[in-house]
Amino acid sequence: MKKWYVLRVQSNKEDKVKRSLEEHIKTRGLEHLISKVMVPSEKISEIKGGKKRIIERKIYPGYVMAEVEVDEKGQIPSDVWFLIRETPGAGDFIGGERTPVAMADYEVEKILSETVVKEEAPKSRIEFSEGDKVRVKEGPFENFDGVIEEVFPASGRVKIILTVFGRPTPVELEYWQVESI
Repeated sequence: MKKWYVLRVQSNKEDKVKRSLEEHIKTRGLEHLISKVMVPSEKISEIKGGKKRIIERKIYPGYVMAEVEVDEKGQIPSDVWFLIRETPGAGDFIGGERTPVAMADYEVEKILSETVVKEEAPKSRIEFSEGDKVRVKEGPFENFDGVIEEVFPASGRVKIILTVFGRPTPVELEYWQVESI
């Protein structure tokens, strides 16, 4: 039976520990005991310096997940235990004092589904909130100032109240079309 475990690692070294662990697994021929090693992350699109770029952000910084084949007692086999503990940058398993605690099935499903969904479409990083004063950078309302009324993170849009011909007018724009003032 396979169970997922969480391993504490050095911060900002998650990917390096993952690669190192996968290399050790192959070298020792333990692929049948550790089938997956992953660093849960999400892709986020952001605009910096007027350029749109997609970055990958760790969902749980300082942690790596591993799917391990447990023995008949539900314990991690000793060769797997030592392999993981000997990997540079790897720390302790999350759980009890001497025996790590496997993740519950619903936790694993939640994390895996978050990771799969986030790999499909990058999430927009909208750094605005309701009430922020903004200026439109692009489009028919360029150089108009307004106030953000609502933020729609799922669609990457913001609703702004602009004063057009002396009247407050709600306008919905892409988040990258506005800037803070």
